[in-house]
Amino acid sequence: MRILVLSSVFPNATQATLGVFVHARVARMAQRSEVVVVAPVPWFPLNRLLRGRARNDVPARERQGTLTVYHPRFLSVPAVLKCLDGFLYFLSVLPHVWRLRRSFAFDLIDAHFTYPDGIAACLLGKVFRCPVSVTLRGTLVPLSRYRLRRPQLAWTLRRVDRILAVSESLRELALRLGAPAGRIRVIPNGVDTATFAPGSRHEARAALGLPAARPILISVGILSPRKGHQRVLAALPEVLRHYPDLLYVVVGGPSGEGDTGPLLRRTIEELRLADHVRLVGSRPPGEIARWLAAGDVFCLATSNEGRPNAVMEALACGVPVVTTRVGGNAEIIEEGRNGLLVPLDDSAALSRALVTALKTDWNHAAIAAPWQARSWDRTATEVLREFASLVGPQAPDTAEAALPGQTPRR
Repeated sequence: MRILVLSSVFPNATQATLGVFVHARVARMAQRSEVVVVAPVPWFPLNRLLRGRARNDVPARERQGTLTVYHPRFLSVPAVLKCLDGFLYFLSVLPHVWRLRRSFAFDLIDAHFTYPDGIAACLLGKVFRCPVSVTLRGTLVPLSRYRLRRPQLAWTLRRVDRILAVSESLRELALRLGAPAGRIRVIPNGVDTATFAPGSRHEARAALGLPAARPILISVGILSPRKGHQRVLAALPEVLRHYPDLLYVVVGGPSGEGDTGPLLRRTIEELRLADHVRLVGSRPPGEIARWLAAGDVFCLATSNEGRPNAVMEALACGVPVVTTRVGGNAEIIEEGRNGLLVPLDDSAALSRALVTALKTDWNHAAIAAPWQARSWDRTATEVLREFASLVGPQAPDTAEAALPGQTPRR
């Protein structure tokens, strides 16, 4: 089975942490099928000024391990005309995909995110007469509220051949948008269990230069308003009344969604939290597990998620989680067993939950165990099984093919 992956959120030479969760699934699929990635980059005149150097300097083609990744530019007009992204994306990448088709006769298009990738994939599928699958992720929630984009999302979801939702909450949203129930499958993201596993707190803190004895609260996520680091800071003074030596560590950097770094630094100064907060910036994916191992409690006060990888990775490390009751979070957190859920924008409830989590004697092994079974290999197997059902009789051997490290049957 030959799969063309289409995703504008994918790691590249200048943005190593962009869409690492997409890369994780695709890399496992590539162990069992032939995969080529087209990861378009938004472009507009004066792009360097509008979107920064990192997006402007992405190479046209990369080799990432066994994956060939192409980065054609697609016209993306800022502000109100962002509602044209799906159609402009399709027009911009069509010549590139047409040329690619000559050497790589793909059987299926695997699009990540409904907008703009899913719209473009749906149109490409009609041109090349091949099935299209779209994976629903958390961005579907805010995009579905836009008056000009909601009809485009609904149009796409009614026409694609398979819809893969990473959470039940996204499945329900897709149904409300008119997606046929029979085409939707819920396949959660996986966890890199070789990286994210319980580790020594003492060793992790020593390696990172963190204090050995202080209680540590940790958040991992981009510095966007959505991730809610500012909400944790607002709740921190009350938590400090109970744990006066608490240290809050934020791992993450700016992204295409924005940069709350200046806001966070102002809040730290205004609330006099300088001795209690460290903003350590973005860190390589392989280093994140060490930061998680160093923490006593993980917190993500997010306003919107599908099924957040950072939460699953924290749990896989045996770290209890406090997070908001939004998106698929309630599908992950079992109250009192592996964490606590709080209402969004309820600072008092967040403070109480953090205090409770810090004083609770958690069973870290029991927290980690279920997530050690939810590997990316398992996710890739489930996804490929769905693709095989779309492609036809030659695909089942591929979908059921080899375990990692083995040679797939052809």
